[in-house]
Amino acid sequence: MSDTGNGYCRATYRCFDDKADFGKKAASIAVGLTVGSWTELPESKKAEMEKHLGKVVSVTEYEAGGPPTGERCADIVIDYPDVNFSRDIPALLVTVFGKLSMDGKIKLLDLDVSEGFRSAFPGPRFGVQGVRDLLGVRDRPLLMSIFKSVIGHDLSGLKEQFYRQALGGVDLIKDDEILFENPLTPLEKRIETCMAAAREAQAETGQKLLYAVNLTGPTFKLAENARRAVAAGANALLFNVLAYGYDALYELSRDPGINIPIAAHPAMAGAFYPSPHYGIAAPLLLGKLMRLAGADLVLFPSPYGSVVMPKEENLAVRDALLDGSVPGRTSFPVPSAGIHPGLVPLILKDFGKEVVVNAGGGVHGHPLGTAAGGQAFRQAIEATLNGDPLRDAAQRHEALRAAIEAWGVKQ
Repeated sequence: MSDTGNGYCRATYRCFDDKADFGKKAASIAVGLTVGSWTELPESKKAEMEKHLGKVVSVTEYEAGGPPTGERCADIVIDYPDVNFSRDIPALLVTVFGKLSMDGKIKLLDLDVSEGFRSAFPGPRFGVQGVRDLLGVRDRPLLMSIFKSVIGHDLSGLKEQFYRQALGGVDLIKDDEILFENPLTPLEKRIETCMAAAREAQAETGQKLLYAVNLTGPTFKLAENARRAVAAGANALLFNVLAYGYDALYELSRDPGINIPIAAHPAMAGAFYPSPHYGIAAPLLLGKLMRLAGADLVLFPSPYGSVVMPKEENLAVRDALLDGSVPGRTSFPVPSAGIHPGLVPLILKDFGKEVVVNAGGGVHGHPLGTAAGGQAFRQAIEATLNGDPLRDAAQRHEALRAAIEAWGVKQ
């Protein structure tokens, strides 16, 4: 939350340049992205335009050897008057980083919105507590599994894969983010088929389950398609936020006819955050802005597996999603990619209980099958919460033992 009151949103940048006067650079940004020019204005006009002028808060310079690349750089903090932009995330992003994103080596590190700006955003409808309430699970991390290799499969194949995942004791199952509307598994039929499988599995396991069906289609049909999903029985949505925009997520999250949790997928995020010189930092891109726009759960690359995000950034995303000092509900962190049961102690050490353990290959690739894959994760979670080393717990649980033999343990 910005400490500038209701009048300003605060942006923090890292600017790289071997020779620049960073003070002058900061001043040119503050003027250029607000009133356009200042010194040329007559004094009478300055008084009128003062309320629109960006203000340089600080400039922290690092000579050669500074973070994170050893280059000369500076962290620049600028306040932008709320009066300049409407209460929507696209307007804010274009103001603070629109044309500036093309001005050499500069990265948007952070945004602190004002109380006035934030008041337009209710945030997640369900959030961490709401998702827990829907599932009736309050004392442990949640477990999510992912459909794999479902393109080209018909409804019977989809149902069988869903059922096997559900038997393993997972709390959530999500569509593959590249599963779009198609003749073999159209939206309503997909939902009806998978929710029937969920009910069959619940009869055996006694466990509730959320199915995050992938919401796709042209932007102006998203809300209509989401309502179709709800009418067909959907109890959660998966949404590729960065492909459609934060405002699309915001509209979905506040629509009274779409009263189910939304899981935000990070597809396209690699085009924004990995470079130290360009783009938008991951804690802002996948943390603050996702939560502000209304995501109940947010997937992002884990620091452990196949699509690696540096742990410092990863935990900063976690903190942005769970920060209790920010008004509104918190969002569930879902570190993803390369997760297997042997990583559970490390995940819980880094994230605590407020995390969704998310696995694809770690479930489907289990030597004893998909159901055993889910069971191994549940056994690993239980053992870790009880303070039992996984190798000791594996002596009592066949599924966990097979997983450890396949992938090992990292603590």
